[in-house]
Amino acid sequence: MKPPLQTMRLATAFPVLLALCELLTGCHQGAAPAPAAPPPAEVEVINLQPQSVNLKTELPGRTSPFLVSEIRPQVSGILQKRLFTEGTDVKAGQQLYQIDPSTYKASLDSAQASLNKAQANLVAAKSKAERYHELASIQAVSKQDLEDAQSVLDQAQAEVDLAKAALQIAKINLAYTSVMAPISGRVAKSNITPGALVIANQETMLTNIQQLDPIYVDVTQSSADLLRLRHDWESGRLKKAGENQAEVKLVLEDGSTYALTGKLAFADITVSQSTGTVSLRAIFPNPKGVLLPGMYVRAVLEQGVAETAILVPQRSVSRDAKGDPVVYVLDKDSKVQLRNIQADKTLDGQWVVRQGLNAGDRLVVNGLQKIRPGMPVKIVSTDKSRTTKPI
Repeated sequence: MKPPLQTMRLATAFPVLLALCELLTGCHQGAAPAPAAPPPAEVEVINLQPQSVNLKTELPGRTSPFLVSEIRPQVSGILQKRLFTEGTDVKAGQQLYQIDPSTYKASLDSAQASLNKAQANLVAAKSKAERYHELASIQAVSKQDLEDAQSVLDQAQAEVDLAKAALQIAKINLAYTSVMAPISGRVAKSNITPGALVIANQETMLTNIQQLDPIYVDVTQSSADLLRLRHDWESGRLKKAGENQAEVKLVLEDGSTYALTGKLAFADITVSQSTGTVSLRAIFPNPKGVLLPGMYVRAVLEQGVAETAILVPQRSVSRDAKGDPVVYVLDKDSKVQLRNIQADKTLDGQWVVRQGLNAGDRLVVNGLQKIRPGMPVKIVSTDKSRTTKPI
């Protein structure tokens, strides 16, 4: 009797299934192990310690003359002479121009003649008044005649006073024909040539004189920075630099440092509504004329001494999505922490941190691209120089 067809098929497939099972079992036993975790990222850190530093602020500004005098004629006439060399230094009281004085000399002579006439009339009126007083005492003249004589005397005295004033005005106008330098300084070019008609107090100035030694430097500072500075002084976080706190240094347009030191002379009490800044004015000696009016400069002001400042390299500070400064520090387990800081000043390529970091913190300075908050890291070097030598 033949076995059923189904039984024959099972008998044939059984060896194949057995072989497949053995093959699968062998493959499972020989599988490669799972990959190992990557090693910790390597970073460089510095140990932060407080340091005593002199904080300075660099502000943009421009130079302006210490004194400026715009020379205009005070009388009218034909300009006869220019008596100075353009672009040179002049002294106060030095004559600059000569205006034709002939008409003013004639006016002076006329005023003198009027004074002489008034004085002669005064003598006659005074003599008559004295004689009428004597006659009135013996009732030889009426009281009315005496009063009339006294009135004539008073009028004659007034005419003398008026003539004296006219004579003084004539002398002043004649003196104004000689245009003098009111201050010492550098004289500019002449805007009027000899032969031209000038008018008293005309809009066009003849020239101008600028005193450049000393010279002003006008700078502006943010009102917010000024308030922060005062708060630091009041809280004791920042100490005033002492008697020399008002000293100012200059950095010129070419990057060089001006050799002489200036003094802070003035601080405005009004904040500009358009810019939110306060104007400051410093005064600098300028004996060699290096500083010229209108030059762009940067004024360096010493604001005070921070005795417990935390300084961090600029390369260790980045910005978060809000634009706020952040740094990476390591906790006691050498895991990365993201720390927000407040830093608004730089000093020699380092940020001065106001808040967010403390003494002893380990700051990551290299390897920042390979780390994220919470990651364990491996310290490959530590800069110890920052803990031993304050700047």
